[in-house]
Amino acid sequence: MKKLIAGVVLAASTLAAPAFAWEGHVVACYDKVWVPASYTYGKTLVMAAHTEWEHNKKGQMVRVHYPAVYKEIKTMKTPGHYVAKEAACK
Repeated sequence: MKKLIAGVVLAASTLAAPAFAWEGHVVACYDKVWVPASYTYGKTLVMAAHTEWEHNKKGQMVRVHYPAVYKEIKTMKTPGHYVAKEAACK
């Protein structure tokens, strides 16, 4: 029985030997780095600038300036993605 177990262990170790015989070497190491999405921005005019005459609480006529109002439009230029960045090997 002992001879049978020893033979099985010996056969298994000789079949596994090529897996341990790797003789390559490390050329470079890389880390996975997340690059966030990039956007382009634009604007559209909602209300143009203008001036108006208004009455205040003191009974006076007041000239009031209202600045232009814009709506910002955000468009995705490139989606977020991973990049392989060369790093020191650990």
